[in-house]
Amino acid sequence: MAVLGWLTPRRRSATARSVLAGEAAAEAARKTSQELDHLEAARAADPAAPESAQPTEPAFPVPGDTQAAAFFDLDNTVMQGAAIFHFGRGLYKRKFFERQELARFAWQQAWFRLAGVEDPEHMQDARESALSIVKGHKVSELMTIGEEIYDEYMAERIWPGTRALAQAHLDAGQKVWLVTAAPVETATIIARRLGLTGALGTVAESHDGVYTGRLVGEPLHGPAKAEAVRALAAAEGLDLTRCAAYSDSHNDIPMLSLVGHPYAINPDAKLRKYAREREWRLRDYRTGRKAAKVGIPAAAGVGALAGGTAAALALHRRRH
Repeated sequence: MAVLGWLTPRRRSATARSVLAGEAAAEAARKTSQELDHLEAARAADPAAPESAQPTEPAFPVPGDTQAAAFFDLDNTVMQGAAIFHFGRGLYKRKFFERQELARFAWQQAWFRLAGVEDPEHMQDARESALSIVKGHKVSELMTIGEEIYDEYMAERIWPGTRALAQAHLDAGQKVWLVTAAPVETATIIARRLGLTGALGTVAESHDGVYTGRLVGEPLHGPAKAEAVRALAAAEGLDLTRCAAYSDSHNDIPMLSLVGHPYAINPDAKLRKYAREREWRLRDYRTGRKAAKVGIPAAAGVGALAGGTAAALALHRRRH
């Protein structure tokens, strides 16, 4: 990534850093997607998800429309919870850091799952912790560990309903990309395991295959996601008015607003309000009161809130 020119936040404005982060993510995504064999990926959606959970709509995606693609946020959209917290749990298991760090990761994860929205301070804290933890480690080492962590903590947390939406785009012959603030290496592993095309994620700087502990630009969050999608669409020859984007967070409104087919998935309160005002499509795969508030049947996710609470309580008991 040296060709992109590492510049510290003090030397670039927030907007410029967003553009830099977006371009870096797009470049990394295009490179890694060439290594993903999505044609041989599993095609079966979860049979437990009832078709009645989806309201009747015109046929979409349009089969054969190769100028269209789909962009999916990861945390709480494709996967229950935040990928970076699951990753941190896996690194703790491998002695990358001490119990105190794990306690903070666990609390942030429990809060995220209970609140259903991103806390900027929590996310920033998690990113800084992750960067300090991986500094000096080889990229190849973390990729290998990431594969193991996916099997241990992430695979069972994929929302079947969102997975089915992604599969519909693949079946229509379209490319499907994850767009997330999680490290691009982690996001790429998840994309490959799900049979997706690739991933746009936060790019950590490395020299000679070793992490420096710094980022290229800034985390791929908010406006930076929109810049990444715009850059990738230009490179891939996509028509954004024919593309779709999916997210749970109001922070992703810039990305959702770029495309012709925005979806609010498991939306937070601000995104739900914004989406309703603009008649965007909504899906909620959670259970309980959150799904009822949105007014759309939940297709998956039984026990998500209980699981987050139980994990936090179990950690508390072990510590005392």
